Amino acid sequence: MSVKFVKLVTGETVIGTYNSEKNGIEDVAQIQVIPGSAGIQIAILPYGFPFEEKISGFINMDKVVYEFSKVPEDLESKYHEAKSNIKISSTMPNAGLNVGMDDQRNQEKVVDIENLFKKS
Repeated sequence: MSVKFVKLVTGETVIGTYNSEKNGIEDVAQIQVIPGSAGIQIAILPYGFPFEEKISGFINMDKVVYEFSKVPEDLESKYHEAKSNIKISSTMPNAGLNVGMDDQRNQEKVVDIENLFKKS
């Protein structure tokens, strides 16, 4: 199953796993853009948030008005992390990060969405 990044007829931008048999997107997550002083940040939330805490659900492809031609690799990785609660490490050998060379720059690339799902 492939990951699709789309805009819905409601104007929301979502990401999910495409199911060709049902012609729709499963495990739907909503993409929220959060402007900040250092630029923008992306939050990946369950589509049913705050009433659902896990990424789930289904949206038929007839509700899609636009499909992005390419899913950004970072966004797809973060989607899989949010969906599975398994942190994907980008510091594995040959990952292309200069660890120790510019730690502050590398830390700015990490988006911690885990706190969004924790209950107070």
